[in-house]
Amino acid sequence: MASFTTRPVIMGTRGVVTSGHYLATAAGFRIMERGGNAVDAAAAMGFCLNLLEPQSNGIGGEVPVLIYSAREGKVHAISGVGWNATAFTIEWCRTHGIDLIPGDGFLPACVPAPVDTWATALARFGSLRFADILQPAIELAEQGFPIYEGLQEHLAANREKYLTRYPTTGELYLPGGRIPEVGEVWRNPDWANVLKRLCRAEAAAAAKGRVAGLEAARDAFYTGEIAERIVRFIGDTPVEDASGSAHTGLLSYEDLAEWHASVEEPVSLAYGGLEVHKCPTWTQGPVFLQHLGLLAGDDLRALGQNSAEYLHLLIESAKLAFADREAYYGDPRFDRVPLDVLLSPAYTAKRRALIRAEACPHFRPGDVGQGVPAYATFNVQEDNRKALQIAGRDARDLGLGHSHVGDTTHLDAVDRQGNMVAATPSGGWLADSPVIPGLGFPLGSRGQMFYLNAARPNALAPRKRPRATLTPSLATRGGKPFMVFGTPGGDGQDQWTLQFFLNHVVFGMNLQEALDAPTVTCVHFPSSFYPRPAYPNRVEVEGRIDKAILQGLERRGHEVKLLDGWANGKVMGIRFDEAQGVIAGAVSPRRSIGYGLGW
Repeated sequence: MASFTTRPVIMGTRGVVTSGHYLATAAGFRIMERGGNAVDAAAAMGFCLNLLEPQSNGIGGEVPVLIYSAREGKVHAISGVGWNATAFTIEWCRTHGIDLIPGDGFLPACVPAPVDTWATALARFGSLRFADILQPAIELAEQGFPIYEGLQEHLAANREKYLTRYPTTGELYLPGGRIPEVGEVWRNPDWANVLKRLCRAEAAAAAKGRVAGLEAARDAFYTGEIAERIVRFIGDTPVEDASGSAHTGLLSYEDLAEWHASVEEPVSLAYGGLEVHKCPTWTQGPVFLQHLGLLAGDDLRALGQNSAEYLHLLIESAKLAFADREAYYGDPRFDRVPLDVLLSPAYTAKRRALIRAEACPHFRPGDVGQGVPAYATFNVQEDNRKALQIAGRDARDLGLGHSHVGDTTHLDAVDRQGNMVAATPSGGWLADSPVIPGLGFPLGSRGQMFYLNAARPNALAPRKRPRATLTPSLATRGGKPFMVFGTPGGDGQDQWTLQFFLNHVVFGMNLQEALDAPTVTCVHFPSSFYPRPAYPNRVEVEGRIDKAILQGLERRGHEVKLLDGWANGKVMGIRFDEAQGVIAGAVSPRRSIGYGLGW
């Protein structure tokens, strides 16, 4: 079908890379040109994105990764989500009057994940040393990169915070209290020195081999001077957070030193001759599979892409899938998540039968065999009222809306051997925590996603991983590489990538057409972010969708909130055509700076 498209599909035969910033994409391309594989290129892009998009992600945050290993013919998930502080518990919150974990400050900080995550990926699946991987990011930090509009707009919007509440951030990003001009070259030498420490540690262990060098580089971040600086700064520096009070951090040196990323089995679902793979329930990833399963019994092509009928089905099935996410997902090391039931055809059929011609205003988790849990039977409107009441009584509005559409970034890489990587860097962004002096980066706030009800999954506990919204996607066909894709955007990620996926595999759009098409976002369910607002029956719609279609949604009972025509996320993806030997990639023009390169 003929569709509007903003850019060409990027095609090559040796490798294609995509990322949220064109300079990071160039770094990945450079690594491939020098003989690196897709994993090497992905790691290089990941560190560059930590520097280039500090308003969206950072080295103090997270990066869930999916990898298809051509050598093994297998998909792996790497848990790039750090664990919670040992000392930060539900009892601690009760003792200190915390009703809802704040979305900023030091309390919700988990162990920074990117360094060990990429070290783990490179040790098992890569081919280069950390020194090779980190060189582009070191150069960008030392020599500088031009400030772009999105970063300048963020600094302008947060100027007062960075000059008063987070003065260490202001010193680095607002020299002399001034907002940098677009095109002005900005540098972060402390950040470069952090990476140089890793390279020196790797070089000292070089005689023991590449993997030993990577482990030594990892240890240089999580033990010794860097870890000590992190713990000392957050322990000695009370920071006011959204609770209305000032708190110091609770992460310990041991919390950092003893955390490691883990290589795990992905969660998978068959659809239309493909197998779609997601990270386990330390992310929201399986909600994509539940949502896809709910749609599998319908003739979507007959409904028509972005028709009122199609969008109604998409929205109502999203409500059911995300209700189950809220009721059942959590760190599987702590929580028994019944994915065997949630992804089963019988359960999915029962859930699909609940969809009616009119929008349902209720929050409806499913019964997986023992009744709907008491903690999951709340009324959406009442829960939302309580959340906003808490925020109004104790806190400031962080102004981030429901789905955090501007946070997070993404990257993909595919090489000619068929290695594929999808990774979603996030957390550790500037707005939530002050820059640590001498290191050049802040910590994250992922712990805000925990609940303070010990009876439910995803409840706060020592050394537990919060259920992150970060959710890369990978698809295979017959066990062979097919596609990687993802987007920034909080709770919207698995909604926008699902629409992209269906546009491509069901409606036959090419990659660029599929991700350029306008999208909708269901915000009916509680947000993953502080203060967890929910908006029953509300759907946020990019303004390019035809008015008659929107009126059709309103007649079905949906509350339509119109957004800018290019508001939702920044979807990107790469497809591998093994038969033709062609790799094709595309990146959304949303937020302007994401690009792909191939050769």
